Amino acid sequence: SAFLGQPAPKAAPAIDFIKPLSPAEEKTSPEFFNILNFVLQFCPTNPSETELMARFAKIGVGAGKIFDASKLSPEMKTAVARGVADAWANFDGLLKEFDAGKVTSGDVFGTREYLKNNYLYRMAAAVLGIYGNSKQEAMYPLYAVDAAKQKLDDANRYTVRFAPGQLPPVNAFWSLTMYEMPQSLLVANPINRYLLNSPMLPQFRKDADGGLTLLIQNESPGKDKESNWLPAPKGPFVMAMRLYWPKEEATEGKWSAPLAQQVKK
Repeated sequence: SAFLGQPAPKAAPAIDFIKPLSPAEEKTSPEFFNILNFVLQFCPTNPSETELMARFAKIGVGAGKIFDASKLSPEMKTAVARGVADAWANFDGLLKEFDAGKVTSGDVFGTREYLKNNYLYRMAAAVLGIYGNSKQEAMYPLYAVDAAKQKLDDANRYTVRFAPGQLPPVNAFWSLTMYEMPQSLLVANPINRYLLNSPMLPQFRKDADGGLTLLIQNESPGKDKESNWLPAPKGPFVMAMRLYWPKEEATEGKWSAPLAQQVKK
């Protein structure tokens, strides 16, 4: 306001935030619907969802309403619980499609106009990476399993190899970041390295054919190979690749991230 030479705007009213649930409680507790009601106060109903919200209102779901499960009939309570369970079961099924490469981050992130009312995809975006960019801005290939569909962990060593000319196609930059599970946190390691990315290309050791092999494992692969090493934690982990300002090869599915290959012992 001093910059504009105008009176300061009226302060926004204070918000009395509702107590959150734990991630586990969100999947089963009826109190989730009261948190939903709280959030809906700040979300005007889209015209495409007017009928849907009218149906929800019949059981006490809507902006500022109180959801009281004790007032529902036994049959209704069962139906609500099954509906929640079905949603999470569908989400688990979608994760398998992610692992199989049938669905990508470019499918689940984006505007309302792009996603329309695909609630499963919108749920996935909120659970996996809320506020993720549309695919024109960024794409996020996720490494949760290896090429054999086995979850990643420190019991194995892995490689991610880009064939010659097959580095992530971007106009900006790309990265591959390590996350310890189930915390989804960065991993402390002896070389203080938490990701590998395109600005590091000059220091990477290239393959004989000009390709690039990244080494994913808990222990050092040896000083002569540490330039390509992304340290993994003890226990399970996932990796997230990020392509910023991806080129058409990525957004149109002509390029796909190479799979993590388990190194034979």
